[in-house]
Amino acid sequence: MKFFTGIEATIRRAANRFGLDVTRYRPQSTELGRLRAMLSHHQVDMVLDVGANAGQFANGIRRVGYSGQIISYEPLAEPHALLMEASKQDPAWHVAERVVVGRAPGVVEMKVAGNSVSSSVLPMLAMHSDAAPGSETVATQSVSVQTLDSLALPLLGPDARLFIKIDTQGYEDRVLDGATALLDRARGVQLEVSLVPLYEGQATREALMSRMEAAGFSLWSIWPGFFDPTSGRLLQFDATFFREPGTR
Repeated sequence: MKFFTGIEATIRRAANRFGLDVTRYRPQSTELGRLRAMLSHHQVDMVLDVGANAGQFANGIRRVGYSGQIISYEPLAEPHALLMEASKQDPAWHVAERVVVGRAPGVVEMKVAGNSVSSSVLPMLAMHSDAAPGSETVATQSVSVQTLDSLALPLLGPDARLFIKIDTQGYEDRVLDGATALLDRARGVQLEVSLVPLYEGQATREALMSRMEAAGFSLWSIWPGFFDPTSGRLLQFDATFFREPGTR
């Protein structure tokens, strides 16, 4: 053990000289590895991936061993095409047609960010664009809106053990507004939460956390996410919630 520790230290020092860091890969110590443990603990067999972009989240949980069903939702044309490509060899991963998941049917103008992942229905504030150069809006796309209840409920069997991941850049509360029936059935939810306003009209951290608690969910994990690289301030994190046993 000491021998391997010495090799690790030598490799790490060498990497540090090039501005890199190296640590032993332990899946159970990563955010995704811990999420996999939570999904297994709660016997989740269906994940709704809302705001899937090009499939980063779905690919991540596959890498750490989640083998259940995934349904992904992505509104923008280019990442949706990448999502379709990423999922085509995975029969348990279904990609819905392009749609904004929201509180009521309609049509909205998506603000397409230069980095894609920061795209939102809501206008971006300077706090975000200043901390992430290249995330400014570069185009818009008109996309239809549907509720998650209308999209997903017809696809779920009566015994589905459901987890809902929502990463919609400030639009999380609107997704929840249109998913009340699914929330009643869900075992867990993951939300992107902002510590400071990053999009115009987004729900506050306090409102989202209180809403989940009122719905019967307990906070199980927080994943630090988006930092201001100049100040080091944490701007966004992912909050993972599960129902306690016997509360549903």
